[in-house]
Amino acid sequence: MLNFVEVFDVMEVNPSSGETLWTGVTGTRTALERDGFMIHPKAGAYCPAEWLDERGYLDAELARRHPRPWSI
Repeated sequence: MLNFVEVFDVMEVNPSSGETLWTGVTGTRTALERDGFMIHPKAGAYCPAEWLDERGYLDAELARRHPRPWSI
């Protein structure tokens, strides 16, 4: 059985345009709250726990090596 964990993207808001941009960082609720990021409760996705590093952030290189039928 696969062990999936809920993850969230870290987003920035451009102050001049108001546009929301992904920072390239994705992590668990615990990691993001610990590091001072706010979490949108309806914006989560799931990924295998094995794709997370020791800090609770998605290891993008590891995730790229594995094909997946879903988007994270």
